[in-house]
Amino acid sequence: MWHALLLALSLMLVIEGLMPFIAPNLFRRLLLQVASQEARELRVAGLVSMLSGVALLYLIN
Repeated sequence: MWHALLLALSLMLVIEGLMPFIAPNLFRRLLLQVASQEARELRVAGLVSMLSGVALLYLIN
């Protein structure tokens, strides 16, 4: 269980690091856009992201 969790965390960190490594200026602009959004919009985006991840995990398993 811990091994799979650490693998998933490692893969997430690699994927998260791709954007700032490949296109740092675009990444900076995207962060500024996200910072200017309302809290409700961010919560909805987070919820959609979590539900998508859960659905994908369900389909894979």
